[in-house]
Amino acid sequence: MVNLASPQTPPLVRAHPTILPLMQHMYAQEAGHFSTFNALLAKHRIRPTALTPVWTAAASLLGWSTALLGREAAMACTEAVETEIGGHYNGQVRILLAWMKEMEDKGEEVGEDVRKLVQTLKRIRDEELEHLDTAVEGGAKAAEGYEVLTGVIRGGCRGAIWLSERI
Repeated sequence: MVNLASPQTPPLVRAHPTILPLMQHMYAQEAGHFSTFNALLAKHRIRPTALTPVWTAAASLLGWSTALLGREAAMACTEAVETEIGGHYNGQVRILLAWMKEMEDKGEEVGEDVRKLVQTLKRIRDEELEHLDTAVEGGAKAAEGYEVLTGVIRGGCRGAIWLSERI
């Protein structure tokens, strides 16, 4: 069930009631990603970024503001965010695969936890890229000011990832 206080839901559902099942599907996947990463952080005793509250507020503001601009703007927002997130996951997978190959080349055994982590990242990346495809199919490119809107959002996402890796 979609949390009606989540970004984008109320304005979009009011204007486009048929979008609710899509929103529920994407929200459920995102909640699963959040849960998976929180469990991994706890398991490996890794401190999450101190910026989580900032990113939560920023995501809500971004979601609400693009939803108020209309369906196409909300889809453009989703496309921009998922493009950057998908690229980030691809980079993480490449690093882990290179590390695994290096270990195997040295005759070292790659642990099952590392193999599972790679599979988890690939699955989540693929789900994020599914959201990207859905956004494009949903009219993202028809948004007013598409290039500027997606450029700003993508830049903000890259900045958020960069900061989160450091703070």
